[in-house]
Amino acid sequence: MVVKYGTKFGHVKIIMIKLIDDSKVIFWDFDGVIKDSVEVKSDAFAKLFEVFGSAAVKKIRSHHEENGGVSRYEKLPIYLEWLGQHPSQVLIDEYAERFSVLVKQKVIESDWVLGVLDYLERYSRNKTFFLVTATPQTEIEEILIALKIQHYFCRIIGAPIKKEESIRMLLTKYLIEPNQAVMIGDSNSDYDAASANHVPFVLRRTYLNLPLQEKLNCTMIDDFCDE
Repeated sequence: MVVKYGTKFGHVKIIMIKLIDDSKVIFWDFDGVIKDSVEVKSDAFAKLFEVFGSAAVKKIRSHHEENGGVSRYEKLPIYLEWLGQHPSQVLIDEYAERFSVLVKQKVIESDWVLGVLDYLERYSRNKTFFLVTATPQTEIEEILIALKIQHYFCRIIGAPIKKEESIRMLLTKYLIEPNQAVMIGDSNSDYDAASANHVPFVLRRTYLNLPLQEKLNCTMIDDFCDE
């Protein structure tokens, strides 16, 4: 597991990360942490709105990638308003369904983050894993079943419940002290959800979150490989 402590000091070490090893509980994001699927969703937004022209697509893609971990139900009203469409619930639901059709199978087929499958298998026996994601509940359950990894997680919570609320609820229900846990994510919304609940945060670095890498001073990883 390639690890970087902070973003300002340049100390890069190839080690198994102590913060994760010492944690009894891990809150996992999905896109960008378990599957390299963030760009799949960028492409789906681009396809969804391609009839509005390249400038609109570029703006939407940029916003999506800068706001990873935010539910499509929060993004779609913004994009529809940008395009001069009234974001009624009926229209939002229509676009959300079209988006789901575009992305679900491609997410399933996207690359695993290196080492994550082995990590889930190896450590799910002696750690408690929770999945908290902005993907809609039914959709993420279908994806995890297709990938045959749903059994690694004690609870799976998707949209419409926000990540901050999900973590708070799980800490309370399972009597977890925040310092016993860690959140692994790849977006600002993941960091904010962890911070709001006083849970330590680990950023999984990708080329899409370079600005966040510069902004945060936290533990960062590239993957889940030992070497």
